Amino acid sequence: MTLRIRRATLDDLPVISELAGRIWRAHYPGILSGAQIEYMLHRMYDIDQLRRDVAAGVVYELVDDGERALGFCGYEQLSSGELKLHKLYVEVSEHGRGIGSMVLRHVEEEARRRGLSRVVLGVNRLNEKAIGTYRRNGYAIRQELKTDIGGGFLMDDFIMEKRLGF
Repeated sequence: MTLRIRRATLDDLPVISELAGRIWRAHYPGILSGAQIEYMLHRMYDIDQLRRDVAAGVVYELVDDGERALGFCGYEQLSSGELKLHKLYVEVSEHGRGIGSMVLRHVEEEARRRGLSRVVLGVNRLNEKAIGTYRRNGYAIRQELKTDIGGGFLMDDFIMEKRLGF
């Protein structure tokens, strides 16, 4: 099976929203409460919010196998000269196949193409599976960050980074 990563269009935003819901509801129980999962999905993956993200410069890309979307990522260039990976999610049934690592390499190449020296991302401190993937791909923890996101919820994250060689 051949996987490809392609830039999402505005018409793809409903697919991203649906994928996010399916992936979050399968992956995050045990890490986040059900109430926080639903709160964050509504806050981050509502179609109108995804459109606002795109209008603000976030690039969304889909990973597919020619038949169906298996995952997605979203990133943007920051004024600090870093590429910020906001989102990287893969269907839980596809974990362990190297898709996340493939997407990371793709995003790193995009950063290099733009002349950027670093990729940064946030990951929930309890998301050991994702943290392991990032570490295996050369990312290190830069800082811890707790963010009040409203609704009585906190994001308790590690900010991780990878310095890129050219």
